[in-house]
Order: sequence, then C-alpha cells, then structure tokens
Amino acid sequence: MKVKKMEAGLYCVHCKEEVNHEITYINSDIKSIRCLQCNRTKELKVDLKKEFYKEIYERIATKPTRMTKEYRDDLSHLLFSLPVRAMKKPYRILKDVNTSRKVIKTYKTKKSIK
Repeated sequence: MKVKKMEAGLYCVHCKEEVNHEITYINSDIKSIRCLQCNRTKELKVDLKKEFYKEIYERIATKPTRMTKEYRDDLSHLLFSLPVRAMKKPYRILKDVNTSRKVIKTYKTKKSIK
C-alpha cells in the first residue's frame, strides 16, 4: 500500500475562506483532509484490508499479461533476467508486506486513540 500526501487549496468551513489543506491518500482513496490553518481534520473510512487484498489480486491477475508482453518484446532479456528476478521476488514481497503492515498499524493506532 502506498501513502501519498498532497496540498490543495480548498474552502474550509471553520475558517470560512479558501486555505491550503493536506490530503492523505492510501493507494487511490482519500484517507484524511486536514486544514493547515486551523488544523481541523476530516477522517474518511478506508477499508485497509480490502485495499490490501485488491492490490494483491491486481498484481496476481495481471502477471500473465505482463510476462507475455515481456516475452514478446524481448525473449532473450526475459530468459537472462528470470533467475535473478526469481531470487529477488521473495524479498520484494516481504518489503511490500512490511510497508502495508506499517500503513495498517499507523491507521489502527490513530483509530484507537479517538
């Protein structure tokens, strides 16, 4: 899962003017919107387990298509890179799982504080 933050000028109901807000995304869903002037935050519900499973499903479902494209583009490169990629894959998966765990842990910590 990827967490992205960006700034945007939005109208704040509390400040009664257009000010900068920090918008936090988890993958492509908005998680929170925070006014940078008055610090009010609007939290939105994001089903992190659903996002995690959707991300894994997308990667698994598109793998045959991606491998076929690589095969058609350059077979020799695919054959030479396959052993190295096969060895690195478990570490990449572990890295992705750890990143997703951190996101889920951060979200649950904030949720239990309220």
